[in-house]
Amino acid sequence: MVKDLFSVQGKTALVTGGSRGIGLMIARGFVEAGAKVYISARRQADCEKAAAELSQHGTCVAIPADLSTEAECNRLAREIAARESKLHILVNNAGANWGAPLAEYPDSAWDKVLALNVKAVFHLTRAAIPQLEQAARPGDPARVINIGSIDGLQVPLLETYAYSASKAAVHHLTRVLAMKLAGRGITVNAVAPGPFESKMMAETLRNFGDAIRASCPLGRIGEPEDMAGVAIYLASRAGAYVTGAVIPVDGGISTR
Repeated sequence: MVKDLFSVQGKTALVTGGSRGIGLMIARGFVEAGAKVYISARRQADCEKAAAELSQHGTCVAIPADLSTEAECNRLAREIAARESKLHILVNNAGANWGAPLAEYPDSAWDKVLALNVKAVFHLTRAAIPQLEQAARPGDPARVINIGSIDGLQVPLLETYAYSASKAAVHHLTRVLAMKLAGRGITVNAVAPGPFESKMMAETLRNFGDAIRASCPLGRIGEPEDMAGVAIYLASRAGAYVTGAVIPVDGGISTR
């Protein structure tokens, strides 16, 4: 039925980095659309606060985790498996950024950013495969949604070398995993957001907000509904035949 095309009612989702920013936008969209949502975040208090707020609109459970290590990715997957036999949707959103001039860019930045932005996507997806496979049905595969960035599609304005490289890696890892997991009933897609109101973007928007809006063909910053909408599309029957895609959600910035 067409009216059910965008339904995620009754599905179970895990959103990493779900206590703020884009992760919170997606988690809120899923909760309000009737999904049971688990969120993870490094800071326990922030994670539990966000889950409590979202639980006023549906079902949301906090499982704090620092996904910068393989051990924590595996622990989070075990925590989900202990609670749910099926995981319909995994959103790999947790991420880090680091900006510094080229001559001063530290090796530690690469370690921190790549560990969370790339390796965690691989480790958590791999660890969650058994629960994702259990959720897959003919015509309704399980879904992995990776959060990349338009900075992985084009050269960024700021000197965020590790971040932009990591997001390009996420986009290609998405394609590789899509090919590998298609036969197991799991689709893998990426969303490449442009500028949205978030803690990570706050300083950039304060300093360059007017210029960013002026560079955007649609003339504005992304809003929570824009991000929730694309995630619900990819997670619902409407997106069941889409895999290996990288979808810019940037008001047209990456077309310039």
